[in-house]
Amino acid sequence: MTALLEVRGLTKRYLGLTAVDRVSFDVEAGAVVGLIGPNGSGKSTIVDCVSGFQAVDGGQWALDGHVLTGLPTHRIARAGLTRTFQAVRAYDELSLLDNLRVAAQESDGVGWLSSLARGRRSRSAEATAGARARELLATIELTEYAEAPAAILSYGQRKLLAIAAAMMARPRLVVLDEPVAGVNPTMIRRIEQVLHRLNAEGVTLVIVEHNVDFIMSLCGRVVVLEAGRKIADGPPSLIRNDPRVLAAYLGQRGAAELRHGSP
Repeated sequence: MTALLEVRGLTKRYLGLTAVDRVSFDVEAGAVVGLIGPNGSGKSTIVDCVSGFQAVDGGQWALDGHVLTGLPTHRIARAGLTRTFQAVRAYDELSLLDNLRVAAQESDGVGWLSSLARGRRSRSAEATAGARARELLATIELTEYAEAPAAILSYGQRKLLAIAAAMMARPRLVVLDEPVAGVNPTMIRRIEQVLHRLNAEGVTLVIVEHNVDFIMSLCGRVVVLEAGRKIADGPPSLIRNDPRVLAAYLGQRGAAELRHGSP
């Protein structure tokens, strides 16, 4: 498959600490790739860098051949790369539909001034965003709450809303930062189904997650980080038994989970 995202030599330092040390990897179009590693391994830093939320100290990345290095977050999103966050973000007082409409404003090119002027372009963008929002609420199976305030949602439902918000711009690639952290097993299965559905529609996914079983069941390829460096990259069947991963990342209990899946 053709590489959609290409990361080359990504480096990020904080004072005297190198959080990400010349990391390189590709993400093929249509793939679901897991990015795992212990706390402090550099996973979330990589997500922040490629999505434009942190400046880098070295390296570059490109989406479909277009270099995104150094671009602001809204231009990266408009180029086709969006993300979710570990901490779920939602406007509790707004309806689910309005939360998704707000998410669309960063990518539709209309802006607040045009919205206030209520020009033709603004009205068209609002109609398009509304239709897209309803489509995504159906995808995440929250249509019945479309007009309800986000404050009524459970934590797992808020995770689903965040995924829908990331999809409002019709991105080619979505980076999901801890999408099932703190979520009960029933909702984990539901989130997995939603991600399968989105991937089947052509969306490429990169998933950062501590839930090993979730990553191994959903992802076709797994990239493993340790102390800011890439130590392994391959299909789950190989990662489960890679001695570098078992020794440097997971420890005895994690090794059992990798080889056999979580109980």
